[in-house]
Amino acid sequence: MRFINYWFHLQQYIRFMVAFSSLYEERCAFTRDYNAIKTELQKLDDYDKTGIESALQGASQLVLGEWGNNIACQFVLITDGNTGVGPLSLTESFSTLNHRNASNPFPLPFAFPAKLHVVCIAPNNDPNLVKSKPLYQRLVDMTGYDGSVLIPDGNLCESTIVSMFQKLAEDMYTSFRGTLKCGNLESRVTLSPAPIPYTKLTDFDCQTNVLSELIEVCGFMPIADVGSPMAISRHLILPTSSLGKENLPLNAEIDLADEDTAEEGKVPSFCVLLHGALKVENMTALVTLGENWFGFIYSWADSKKKSNLMLTVLTPGSDAVPWLGDLNHLDSSDNLMPEQVGSFPVRPSEKRSYSQNGVELNRLRKAAISLGFLDLLNGLAYIFEQECTQLPGSAHPDCALQLTHAADVLRKTQNKDIKYVILPLITNYNSS
Repeated sequence: MRFINYWFHLQQYIRFMVAFSSLYEERCAFTRDYNAIKTELQKLDDYDKTGIESALQGASQLVLGEWGNNIACQFVLITDGNTGVGPLSLTESFSTLNHRNASNPFPLPFAFPAKLHVVCIAPNNDPNLVKSKPLYQRLVDMTGYDGSVLIPDGNLCESTIVSMFQKLAEDMYTSFRGTLKCGNLESRVTLSPAPIPYTKLTDFDCQTNVLSELIEVCGFMPIADVGSPMAISRHLILPTSSLGKENLPLNAEIDLADEDTAEEGKVPSFCVLLHGALKVENMTALVTLGENWFGFIYSWADSKKKSNLMLTVLTPGSDAVPWLGDLNHLDSSDNLMPEQVGSFPVRPSEKRSYSQNGVELNRLRKAAISLGFLDLLNGLAYIFEQECTQLPGSAHPDCALQLTHAADVLRKTQNKDIKYVILPLITNYNSS
């Protein structure tokens, strides 16, 4: 049995590989090196039994350890159609779903956005496959996104298996290709992973935003002024090959050693120019992604020697970064008087802090936002409100004001920036 997760597809995609049985084994870490994947595939051996749950647990831990819970992934489960026998079988895993505790949870749904594709290398009339297919479909449904269960068309042979994987690649791993533009300069680019439509649900409406193929730079600002606003996704920006390699048919052999040829290096690229400028100047570019939808492009380094051009997609709307105001009304600092130019975020003169008084509110809030536990903040706000109603008559008047203030601030969407610090409400009461 093999469990392979292709997070991205083709040469610009990142993938890892896990072999599994009663336990799982990471055979190849996240990489964009096809040769490393091929080398490990040739070293795979048979294992003792089929344990799909262990594979899902291992893949989940690897993704969380490498990327956290905000990056969308795609998993490809490659199997011979069997779901295992005995205690580690998929049937046994499903039968114990309602009898599990927090120390032994089922790995689905994942803690991050993910699609699961199950590829069964078995004949259509295989009795084991007939019994297993509903179980595999249940796995896909539990993942919560549009996954699939694939079976070779026709007789089981090399050509039908290749066709099945080609169909999966064409349907599920299509790259996003667009144009990055700034004035008269532009460059064809690819975003990895491909952005998915963003749907915002309200009490009376449901809006779906789709990223435009034109990403246009509308201004530049220091990275320090942007801070860490709430984002819905982040993507690697790659210049589209001028030699047209991205349009090669899927059955063509890709020569990775020739990926960075001298011919490509001689072709001017606005994407490369922008990356170098942002890196040297420590700036970020504000870009439009659609109607009233913005993002930031910046240079991000995963090591001292290597950096990448990244796109952070903000939530739709011109107020996605509260301390910058309406993004449609930003202007150059050259049009302001020197005394009118400040820095962001604006720092108040008061130094009072909840943490200084022994209440670790800001530390708890920062941890909750980092881990994505936003419901914890709403629950904490509710506790503060309940505590406020139960204060004794001898309590200081400032207690009720501060508890109400903390509850209100925790609920405000614009305060979800991880660097935002909750400050006490300024009142006329003294400490007596």
